[in-house]
Amino acid sequence: MPSTHTMGLDRKRKRPQDADPSPAKKSGSRKPPITVNKRLKPEASAAASKPEPAKPSTLRASKEEERSFPRGGGSILTPLEFKQISNDAAKDALFETEDAKAKSTRKPMREELKKDKKSGKDEPKKGEQKGIKAEGLSYKRLLPGTLVLGCISQVNQTDLALSLPNNLTGFVPLTSISESLNKKVEALIQESDDDEEEDMEEKTETAKPESAEDDVDLRSMFRVGQYLRAYVVSSLEPANSKSPLGSKKTKKRIELSLDPVVTNDGLTTTELVVGCTIQASITSVEDHGLVMNLGIGNDLKGFLSSKELGKGRSATNAREGQVLLCTIIGLSSNGKIVKLSGDLEQKPSKKGKYTGGKAAWWLSSAPTVNTFLPGTGVEVLITDIAKGGKAVGIAGKIMGLVDATMDFFHASGWGEKDIESKFKVGEKIKARVIATHPEPRKLALSILPHVLSFTQPTENEPTMILPTATILNSAKVLFTEPKTGLFLDVGIPGVPGFVHISRVTSDSKIEVLSKDFGLYQTGSVHKARIIGYNSMDGLYIVSMEQKVLDQPFLRVEDIKIGEVVKGTIDRVLDSGRLIVNLAEGITGMVDELHLSDIKLKHPEKRFREGVEVKARVLLIDPSKRKVRLSLKKAIVNSDTPIISSYEDTKSGTRSVGTLVKILPNGAIVKFFSDVCGFLPVSEMSEAYIQDPRDHFTVGQSVNIHVLSVDPANQKLRVSCKDPNLFGEAHKVALAKLPAGDVVSGTVVEKSAEDLIIEISGLGTEGIRGVLGIGQLTDGSREKNLGVFKKLRAGQRLETLLVLEKHEERRSITLSMKPSLVNAAKDGSMINKFEDVSEGKTVKGWVRSTTLHSIFVGFVGGIVGVVYKRDLPAEVQSLPNFGYAKNQSIAGRVVYIDPSERRFRLSLNPEKSGEGKVSTVASVASNSERLTINPIDARFKLIDDYTPGKLTKAKVISVQETQLNVKLADNVQGRIDVSLVFETWDAIKDKKFPLAPFKKGNVLDVKVIGIHDVRNHRFLAITHRKASTKTPIFELSARPSDVKKEGIEGCITKLEDITPNSTWVAFLNNISDDCAWANIMPDIRGRIRILDLSEDVTQLKALRKSFPVGCALKCQVLRVNSEHNKLDLSASSASGSALIFDKLAKGMVVPGRVTKVTDRQVLVQISESVSGPVNLTDLEDDFSQAKTSKFSKNEVIRVCIIDIDSPNKRVILSTRPSRVMSSDLPVKDPEIQTIANVKVGDIRRGFVKHVSPKGLFVAMGGNITAWTKISDLSDRFLKEWEGLFTVDQLVKGKIMAVDPTLGHIQMSLRESDISGKERPKPADYSSLKEGQIVRGKVTNVAEYGVFIRVDGSQNISGLCHKSQIADNIIEDVSKLYAIGDPVKAKIISINQEKKRISFGLKASYFKDEGSEDESEDDSKGEGGVDLSAVKDLESDASEESDEEEEPDVEMIDAPTGEGLGTGGFDWSASILDKRGPETDSDRDSNSPEEEKHKKKKRKKSQIKEDLTGNLATREPQSVADFERLLLGDPNDSKLWIMYMSFQLQLSEVAKSREIAERAIKTIALREEKEKQNVWIAMLNMESMYGTDETLEEVFKKACQYNEAQEIHEKLASIHIQTGKTEVSYFLIQSRGRRHLTLLFQKADGLFKVMIKKFSQDPKIWVNYADFLLSSEQNRDAARALLQRAMQALSQDQHKDLISKFAKLEFRSGDPERGRTLFENLLATFKRKSDLYNMFLDMEIKYGSEEDGGKEGVRALFKRALAEKPSTRQAKALFKKWLEFEKSKGDEKSTETVTRRAKEYVEAKKGA
Repeated sequence: MPSTHTMGLDRKRKRPQDADPSPAKKSGSRKPPITVNKRLKPEASAAASKPEPAKPSTLRASKEEERSFPRGGGSILTPLEFKQISNDAAKDALFETEDAKAKSTRKPMREELKKDKKSGKDEPKKGEQKGIKAEGLSYKRLLPGTLVLGCISQVNQTDLALSLPNNLTGFVPLTSISESLNKKVEALIQESDDDEEEDMEEKTETAKPESAEDDVDLRSMFRVGQYLRAYVVSSLEPANSKSPLGSKKTKKRIELSLDPVVTNDGLTTTELVVGCTIQASITSVEDHGLVMNLGIGNDLKGFLSSKELGKGRSATNAREGQVLLCTIIGLSSNGKIVKLSGDLEQKPSKKGKYTGGKAAWWLSSAPTVNTFLPGTGVEVLITDIAKGGKAVGIAGKIMGLVDATMDFFHASGWGEKDIESKFKVGEKIKARVIATHPEPRKLALSILPHVLSFTQPTENEPTMILPTATILNSAKVLFTEPKTGLFLDVGIPGVPGFVHISRVTSDSKIEVLSKDFGLYQTGSVHKARIIGYNSMDGLYIVSMEQKVLDQPFLRVEDIKIGEVVKGTIDRVLDSGRLIVNLAEGITGMVDELHLSDIKLKHPEKRFREGVEVKARVLLIDPSKRKVRLSLKKAIVNSDTPIISSYEDTKSGTRSVGTLVKILPNGAIVKFFSDVCGFLPVSEMSEAYIQDPRDHFTVGQSVNIHVLSVDPANQKLRVSCKDPNLFGEAHKVALAKLPAGDVVSGTVVEKSAEDLIIEISGLGTEGIRGVLGIGQLTDGSREKNLGVFKKLRAGQRLETLLVLEKHEERRSITLSMKPSLVNAAKDGSMINKFEDVSEGKTVKGWVRSTTLHSIFVGFVGGIVGVVYKRDLPAEVQSLPNFGYAKNQSIAGRVVYIDPSERRFRLSLNPEKSGEGKVSTVASVASNSERLTINPIDARFKLIDDYTPGKLTKAKVISVQETQLNVKLADNVQGRIDVSLVFETWDAIKDKKFPLAPFKKGNVLDVKVIGIHDVRNHRFLAITHRKASTKTPIFELSARPSDVKKEGIEGCITKLEDITPNSTWVAFLNNISDDCAWANIMPDIRGRIRILDLSEDVTQLKALRKSFPVGCALKCQVLRVNSEHNKLDLSASSASGSALIFDKLAKGMVVPGRVTKVTDRQVLVQISESVSGPVNLTDLEDDFSQAKTSKFSKNEVIRVCIIDIDSPNKRVILSTRPSRVMSSDLPVKDPEIQTIANVKVGDIRRGFVKHVSPKGLFVAMGGNITAWTKISDLSDRFLKEWEGLFTVDQLVKGKIMAVDPTLGHIQMSLRESDISGKERPKPADYSSLKEGQIVRGKVTNVAEYGVFIRVDGSQNISGLCHKSQIADNIIEDVSKLYAIGDPVKAKIISINQEKKRISFGLKASYFKDEGSEDESEDDSKGEGGVDLSAVKDLESDASEESDEEEEPDVEMIDAPTGEGLGTGGFDWSASILDKRGPETDSDRDSNSPEEEKHKKKKRKKSQIKEDLTGNLATREPQSVADFERLLLGDPNDSKLWIMYMSFQLQLSEVAKSREIAERAIKTIALREEKEKQNVWIAMLNMESMYGTDETLEEVFKKACQYNEAQEIHEKLASIHIQTGKTEVSYFLIQSRGRRHLTLLFQKADGLFKVMIKKFSQDPKIWVNYADFLLSSEQNRDAARALLQRAMQALSQDQHKDLISKFAKLEFRSGDPERGRTLFENLLATFKRKSDLYNMFLDMEIKYGSEEDGGKEGVRALFKRALAEKPSTRQAKALFKKWLEFEKSKGDEKSTETVTRRAKEYVEAKKGA
């Protein structure tokens, strides 16, 4: 078979495509390129010059043999030669070569062949043999450039695993799938600037793949079992490839690529024929299919129809970058679109034919051999079959030209029939290409049924039928291949198992296997284990080695959670954790908490490497190959159920867990698989536990049972109590035991603080309660302790009161207090809230105390409160008011709030005259009370004013909503405006109804109720209590009420009001979205703003049109009886009628603005209907359309222009032509449909979207026009995206309209808009001498600059150095840089040679007039512009490294957030101000900038308050402050000013009360405002309080705020107070000891902080700064660095050390700072930021020292020598130049300039 002849034909055919054959002539050591596949372009000379390996092929024909060999399968070999070749074919690389004796037999054969071919025949060259070698794939033969067919076996997060032929596996990284996917990944991992990239590289090198994982999900793109073509990128092989199983050698790894650019390499349009397979990646998803990238040229694309996607695929699930193997089903007429099909899967028929997918096309011919790529079905002519019963493969020809082989595995050699009986030489069969070898060119084929049909060997997934690690007890040998291995029957039809000869036994090495005799003959049965599956070969990979059979685990997936395993300690880590080897290649980790049941101080002493241990599996993570183990005996030896998921856990389950966190209210228990449960403190023990940390430790194992489980929220609640001690009988007995019952019991256990009592007499034993020390007696704690000491276990207690019981917790609280027991016996004890009554004296105990109250406990969990004012005066100033917890207490009930179920007690003695009243007239006293000067003389007593009585009243003042009157000098009343007028017509002045009434008027009135002055509520006459001794009577002056006495008909109730009824209401107040009006004093209704009037003019001036108290005629919309409210409408056309169904286009209605954005205004036109007003609907002139004109809650007039009924949406318009008059001029006509747009119209619109392909312009409604990039301007726009922004107004001409598709094309070209011709670019003929032109500098040379004329056909010329300026120029580069815009004059022009000379002298443009000044030159005098060197790695914009200087600390007038008084900082921000991290930046601003900033800070920012006239002055009295606080109760600054005001009056106690009020008043969500008050309280206590009060406030502040922040603020207060007092004490020459104490407090506080918050580097730095400020503490500050490095993680060390170095420069020893910086520079690779900090410190603190300037210069040189990026170098040169200008001389400045210039030139040259 003359391969030389075929190669010659191929070369002739390929010569036009590859004119340079030289790469094929290079030596054999050449590595094939990854991106360019040369596999189909070998030269004969290369094959001839390259020596054959030591084991030559015996089926490969010589490439120089018989050049004129005839086609048709003829041969020049004798039958003897064929037989010898067949016998030696078994020595192929796939099946292992014979021993040395067999090798020696080849030489005589070659000599005999040479003798037979001497006459007239070419002799084969040395080292070459005849025939084609049917060898399979191997690591050695998978050279880079090989194409291979694979099947996905595993989809991971960052790569794909592909099964390859011959039991090989390859991996495809995420970045080798497709170019589209790479772009997506690169966009995800793109860093914003170089500094961030440096930090990320220092911290971790795996950040990029992780960031890509978040948005690129390979599992949604690929599926297991999918066939793909792959390109071999690399195949690594270790030095010892035959190392035994489990040896720690470098693993072999095949790197693959799926990119169509390489997998389709060599294909052109010519080779693309129907039936050829091609790999393609998805570039976009369209309506009818997918657009595919074929990797063949830029113009050739593929299209995969939605109908051709194949089984299990849909276009909706397609992802950009996804790769598919497709079949070509056709080409478009122009040849630029390839029609594809992804439907490859077929089903074999009964006759053996394959039908179904498009892969059923089998190629028998093709234009070139490049068409035959892996995956393509071909027809092959069999030319040779292995003989002698040794099934080594099949050789054949495709098209009579291309050599092809099928190795033993893919020729199905293990079948019942051998290959010779199934196939005959000369027969044509169908096969599929599975690999192409680049050199020599040869195809590998497969005839396996599942490969031919692109399916699985079985219907079910084979790995699911027999998972890996399955042990087969009786596997029968189907076939024995002596040199290869055994084929076993594993019980799956059609899928055998294969045991390689090296895995048959581990006892000894087997050279040859026998079919007919021996242990492993055909038909023998053996025990084996599945160790893998190869979907390409269709074989289970099996091992019969005993060590594999005995191995407990083969994969991490084989390990079960909760399983007890044995392993060997591999190593002990420094952190105390262990690495345990469980099996070959599988290790587990033991955390420090799980080493032992007790904490080990030295775990390395107990655990040694090589020691065998028994462990239980806590967690497995197969994706990360992570196994967590526990060595705790309590867990390992436990036989309780395993809790490994919330879903499988049931209540009552018992198990063992580990405490991982202890909280004040319980603990967190961790089980298996990171399942955690909460252990409440009440469930930790039968005994009472106050602090769990006293009884439990982290890492302790606990036996628990599950109380409740919530799988949905992943919550688990557990208990340590023994469930057997509390059965159903106990639950029933506990349920029957009432709180307040007196029982007896026996002491069963005694602890430090309480007794455990077993209660008797309940019908069952085992119910226990807790009796605390404080509940033993009514006496003091000492008396309680005395009784407690006398009590012993087993002692009987007869009188025990049940205070509380919790059935869920199974806990009972008992008391022996005689006062409580006696109260329970005589029935005076409160058992439920209904037992509480006013005036009753009750007995309880102190539950807790606060700064302003005492909470008193009663039976059943009922709690009352005693406020400070209700305590005796002598105890109000005592700590905790003189009461201790659990102390007995008796108080009188003075107030009850049934709705909130709370009541108030008083401990003051009852005053005479106090008591419960029964009538309105007796609210103050039961004795008679006389009236003084009554208006109606009939009423002598206050008690005479009874309900329904008619009397007279005198007006004393007229308010907006009421008349204040008096009935007598000591009896007052009020007449609500709703009780004055009878009808609407009776009101003369609707705006001010009470205006006719004057002071002194006497009116006839009727008493109808009482007015509650505390909450301004009306109390009906049926209400029998008032809050004052002399009540304020509620009166009526309506004419119908004063006709006769009696209460009937005077009071309107809510039940009397019905919807749609009309009432007269009076406006009470107006809020943002509604108004409130009263129909009766106690009946209030809500009126939406839009329902007040139909007149928008009135609604715009709302408060002026509708003053408080004005009368409104309202219609009732809804009645809400539950909340005692009404919905009203004051407009004639009720807003409720404006429902969606009644809306119509063109309606003009008022609306209220609810939201304003940059693009639209959202308007509410009724309670249920809202709609947007878009930019195109705001104005008739788009240039006036601005949403900023509108404000929230503004009332405007809108027109409904569109209604979307299905979605219940409306579109509104505020165009004046719509809402006012249609005759108004309209500059921009309204567009609602595409019919309103005609070709040629000039229209304006707003940019809706800026895309890479052009602009989308909103024209109006839903109409959007598209503008191509070429239609944006008449001139070329280089970076056009930056010229357009969303919502920008543009003007253009309509170029095309497609009503069918709804498409509009628009042009923004000025020539199209104006109708003029597009300006032609200037050419040489249009330019004249003396003409002034504009252009840009394109190049700068020593002799001048080159200028390109703007708007020309790339016309450029030279401006000589002599024509640049009127004076002599030495260096042109100092004046101009590339890209600078210039104005030039044409000096001369040569039309023939196309040359122009320009002039830039200023004298040329004297007559042109002055123009805009150019931008300031940032280079400075003598500077160099480094912007000429572009850094591709950095952004174009430069970020400033300087930070704003912090506020200056001023004692007299502190600045910052806080308000100052008394000389201290209310905000406690000293630590924030003096942070060392800003030191290097404070001197970076110029003096002018500093001055400007200080002035800016000094501007007072007065928060405007509209309360009275306080907006124009500061509050000066308590009343002023109270009024301001009513307006803004959440303003912490106002509260602090109030505190400061009281401190100035020396009212420290009142200042404290104000602070407490502030904490209670400020809303919970205003956390920052509350924190400001807490800090102010700390300041106040530090200056005016004692250590005890300061400590108390500090503890509370930590509870309600972030503890770390409060600690820092208190430290700041101590430091600031000490600094403030330094000057005072120095002047007074006293107080040294007090100052020392302040600094000691700060030091102690810092010590606490570094223990509690040790993970925050700021704490360590602030502490070091504090210590360095004192000379005697500097050693301690330096020792602090080592402690900080131990506490903090390693990635924080760099920043920490640099900050300590800065502190040394500023407050310590600069030499130590230099040492620290030098150590950092020597340790870390990324040094640019370190050099910048080092230089800042040296310039600021070191340059003034002797030789300091030289040291700074040397440091600059070192920094530049580190080869920084261009941007970094530019910053360094700039900083160096500034340093030399400020502290150097002219010579040093010139030196820096010269160095910068040299750097620029060097970069340009590079």
